[in-house]
Amino acid sequence: MNVATRLTWLTRVGFAVRGVLYLVIAILIARLGRAEDPGGAVQYLGAHSGILLIVIAAGLIAYGVWRLADAAFNVERHDDDAKGVAERVGAALSGAVHFLLAWQAIHLFQGARASGDSTEQGVRMALDLPAGPALVVVAGILLAALGVYQLVRAAKGSFLKHLEPRIARHPWAKWSGRLGYAARGVIFALSGWFIVQAGLEADADQAGGMAQALAWLESPVDLLVAAGLFGFGLFSLIEARFRVLRDVRVG
Repeated sequence: MNVATRLTWLTRVGFAVRGVLYLVIAILIARLGRAEDPGGAVQYLGAHSGILLIVIAAGLIAYGVWRLADAAFNVERHDDDAKGVAERVGAALSGAVHFLLAWQAIHLFQGARASGDSTEQGVRMALDLPAGPALVVVAGILLAALGVYQLVRAAKGSFLKHLEPRIARHPWAKWSGRLGYAARGVIFALSGWFIVQAGLEADADQAGGMAQALAWLESPVDLLVAAGLFGFGLFSLIEARFRVLRDVRVG
């Protein structure tokens, strides 16, 4: 097995890890009324098994490498138009986020404590920059736009093009993905709005990520979104096995 094939295999582990994190988020909402983001799910799982943290970190690193490779080398063969450029920028951001999650998993394994809400911390740092509030508002608008894009993907079912055709035809693949992308669209749009508010008021306490968006939702809407996130977890597990992955060329 060469290096590129090993990385592709580890990327599948990364999809599986992402799926498990979203399943945990959904279960915590439904059973405990506890709103968490992927970082919180990593912390929850790490409290039960240190070895699991290593598996999570390895999967997240491999997934992050694959996403960054897609951004840099167009592994997924995006078009050269504005949509393709946006998809590659999104891949870069996704890669960075998953590296941060892997870093958190490694630090938890080493005995470090979670450092609080990363979205709020990032906004606080951005507000200290020149034209910081304007930058925060732009970031919030972009995140909200990404949420709308997720909703469009849910409606069109365009996510199915990445699966093996024989799997993409099944309703369980279509609807788990559709519910999942719709739920993520809602969460991203809400998070974007919180960040816009933080920029407009120059107050980092107004910012919030997935956990804050889930906590803001009232019953039964939060349970409906949790069901959607559970669907996204299932779809990620489907992708771990049946997504068509092109090898990242190494060396």
